[in-house]
Amino acid sequence: MITRIQPSARMSEAVIHGNTVYLAGQVGEPGDDVTAQTKTTLAEVDALLAQAGTDKSRILMATIWLADIADFEAMNAVWDAWVDPANPPARATSEARLATPDYLVEIIVVAAL
Repeated sequence: MITRIQPSARMSEAVIHGNTVYLAGQVGEPGDDVTAQTKTTLAEVDALLAQAGTDKSRILMATIWLADIADFEAMNAVWDAWVDPANPPARATSEARLATPDYLVEIIVVAAL
């Protein structure tokens, strides 16, 4: 069975298949700095995981895209305060051109139910 959370014509914000939850890339408010965008993005991740019936302690993999890798430390400061230290996921971070120059960070998560 496949369950789609917040589907639209283009995409779903999350998809549950079996015991795995796949989140679409989450972004913060355009125009905010990377710290604020990361906080907003992680709050969205929390909300979507809760809606799917899981939480950040069950994240298997996170992929983080930064518009500028120079923001790595600022993003990590927020991430480190948020991530479950007893259950850190596998993670990859790289620099990428995002959908609009106003987005500084995008986070994609795969989690277990």
